Amino acid sequence: MIYLDDLLIATGGRRIGPATPETFPAFCYDSRRIRPGELFVAVKTETGDGHDYIADAVRKGAGGVLCQFPPEDPSVPCIVVPDTQLALTDWAAYVLRKYEPEVVGVTGSTGKTDACGAISAVLSSRRRVFSNPPDLSDRFGLPISLAGLTPEHDVAVLELACNAFGEIGRLAQLTRPRVAVVTAVNHAHLAYLGSLEAIAQEKGRLVEALPPDGFAVLNYDDLRVRAMRERTRAQVITYGLSPDADIVASELRPDPEGLQFVVHFPGVSGMGTPGYPAKSEVRTRLLGRHQVYTVLAAIAVGLVYHIPWDDILDAVEELRPGAGRLRVLRGAGDSLILDGSASASPATMLQALTALADYPARRRIAVLGDMAQLGGYAVEGHRQVGRAAAAFVDLLVTKGERAVWIADAAKEAGLPCDRMFVTYTAHDAVRHLRPQLGPGDVVLVKGDVEAQMEAVVEGLLADPSEAVHLVRRFDGRHRVRVARPNRPTWVEIDLEAIAYNVRQIKEIVGPEVEILAVLKADAYGHGAITVARTALNNGASFCGVASLNEAIRLREAGIDAPILVLGYTPAWLAREALRYDVTLTLYDSDLARAFSRAAVDLRRTARVHIKVDTGMGRLGLLPDQVVPFVEEIHDLPGLELEGIFTHFSVADEPDLSYTRWQLDRFREVLRSLEEIGVTFRYVHCANSAAMLRLPETRFNMVRLGLAMYGLQPSPYVPLPSGFRPALTWKTSVAQVKTLPPGSYVSYGNTYRTKGWETIAVIPVGYADGFRRAPTRWQAVLVRGQRAPIVGRVCMDQTMINVTHIPNVRVGDEVVLIGRQGDDEITAEEVAEWLGTINYEVVSEILARVPRVV
Repeated sequence: MIYLDDLLIATGGRRIGPATPETFPAFCYDSRRIRPGELFVAVKTETGDGHDYIADAVRKGAGGVLCQFPPEDPSVPCIVVPDTQLALTDWAAYVLRKYEPEVVGVTGSTGKTDACGAISAVLSSRRRVFSNPPDLSDRFGLPISLAGLTPEHDVAVLELACNAFGEIGRLAQLTRPRVAVVTAVNHAHLAYLGSLEAIAQEKGRLVEALPPDGFAVLNYDDLRVRAMRERTRAQVITYGLSPDADIVASELRPDPEGLQFVVHFPGVSGMGTPGYPAKSEVRTRLLGRHQVYTVLAAIAVGLVYHIPWDDILDAVEELRPGAGRLRVLRGAGDSLILDGSASASPATMLQALTALADYPARRRIAVLGDMAQLGGYAVEGHRQVGRAAAAFVDLLVTKGERAVWIADAAKEAGLPCDRMFVTYTAHDAVRHLRPQLGPGDVVLVKGDVEAQMEAVVEGLLADPSEAVHLVRRFDGRHRVRVARPNRPTWVEIDLEAIAYNVRQIKEIVGPEVEILAVLKADAYGHGAITVARTALNNGASFCGVASLNEAIRLREAGIDAPILVLGYTPAWLAREALRYDVTLTLYDSDLARAFSRAAVDLRRTARVHIKVDTGMGRLGLLPDQVVPFVEEIHDLPGLELEGIFTHFSVADEPDLSYTRWQLDRFREVLRSLEEIGVTFRYVHCANSAAMLRLPETRFNMVRLGLAMYGLQPSPYVPLPSGFRPALTWKTSVAQVKTLPPGSYVSYGNTYRTKGWETIAVIPVGYADGFRRAPTRWQAVLVRGQRAPIVGRVCMDQTMINVTHIPNVRVGDEVVLIGRQGDDEITAEEVAEWLGTINYEVVSEILARVPRVV
């Protein structure tokens, strides 16, 4: 409970508005999830300003507001302070001193959440224990959690996390622990702290803060944690599997119901508490061998507080996995799911894989997502997991861009490709896995917070109602760590839109027609690798690119589907094409002989598709040249005439007569070839417009381009209902300024303010593909309204007029293509502004603009 008077005393703030209510049940900083009576905290962060949402929070029932800038005439108490985050810390310190609970501080790279749960369970048998949720364990979250602290709590078990140097020291100063527990130092937080040595130094600040009559409970098996005993005058209790620890576990016996082991007390002898045996059998329902450390830490803290041994045993036996912490759930097809979706690091991934290996199963399946915050260890951390998985899993599914490294390492370690599935979306993972699950299958699902692997778990559940047992991250009291681009201008790609669009096209063309996903120009600016995987996972069977280098990039990313280079491949690249098993477009006899020579030299087959120019005037043989050409090259060694195709020039125009004429010419070529006994495995001519308008053009393969990306082929060829664009282009406001009348804006002084105008600067320019001339974007979206561009577009910056849009701030999201609020700027609308086509608009977004999936 939060008392208004405590807040005013602790923070030195001033109250504006009514004096009631005097109490608030909890803090909340997300107005979308405010509950009646809660105190809304308006926090200004790197990504937004909570002051913009005060009115919304009050309208939805907030009982009060803690803020730096109060609204006019508030209807609820507003506590005004210079800094809301500092005020929360001041209040937390005040409440901890007021209620005086003994604090058990728990930190470590991994294992601290489970340790806190186990310690709390053990102490609760005899004490009134408060414990903070794991998502509220840093210097901002911990104060918010203390709203649940009451005078009745005599012990507070606090998980302490950090993402910056000095944070553990500040939390220790705030909480003043009597007992410090350090679980492990391993490869987590490396993105912030840089090295294992730095992590150990930071975590050890908790031990340094102990009073002389305190207790340090340390994992003896971790060398860096063990060394922390030299950093305190408090009594040290160590635990581990080593016989040199004070509390020792042996004879570990994991089973489907949990873990059983023997505990010994060579170094503590019960600390004077009667009833502690020299050794004892211990059982817990926590899953995995690694949980022995969780239980030993809880036993050690139980000893410190003289909890009777039988009470410790009872508490430990009743421990159950928390949400997303290897909780066993019923999966589709009478399978079992080991839900490890709460978080992940290399160490916890390996622990979970060991738990899966120990679990009795017909098939062991691992669905593994990205791991974040690994810094320079990111590649090796993922690869280490892949090597471990390859040793025993029957099927490996990876989800995410970084998780591809897991699949790569597993493949190198000998896991066959047919036992791996790589995807970037939860829906793809579920669509692939759910139909094949059966009795005896055990599925481990694990990934870091950003990977949100709970979506995979939910999709695999036998009973959807069991979703209540899953990790829930989107609570206004909790913060969710999400991936951010490394630039304030970025493109968001909705891969589920790609997947849906491809599946719909597959339904339209039918099972007998193959889909070639056109991935030219980095998949029309959408990101060729992720789009290729997604398209292939949802019905495409072929990839099409413009040039060999695009094909090689796909191959080096692990794409093993057939790839057709639709453009010109010179003779000097023939060997490279064969080395990467790439199919080539052919229309020239000299190229045919070059491809044949390369195939013979390398003892490989050069697969080619013959290009016929039926009226485009671009690459290809004229119709009357095709038969003589085929007769000339048909018997060249190493050359396989796999396919034949043509390209329509006006299939997206209202009048289809020319397209039908082209089709007739192509059919005549096919008939002539049949007369000399030549047929092809693949025959294709339909682009998106043709496949939607003229079913007779589909033959046995179609080339899916624009429609796959949710873009209209033209105003005359609308997409079927349900198709949606996959690309949204965004930036953010870098600066806002008010200029007086007569001020010039940007190069050339082409724009001059007519009155007092509010101008926002956005960090996007022509070097990103945001065109400068001869025509340009007319407007962008800010706070759901259109803001016109003023002055010339610069290389990296553009100015917009936001005079008519209230409260525009630095950091506000700006949409260049896509929807914001009730308005939308489509690629088609931008194409009209620029006098071009939507192809060009999206394909011109340069590579330096990061793609976020």
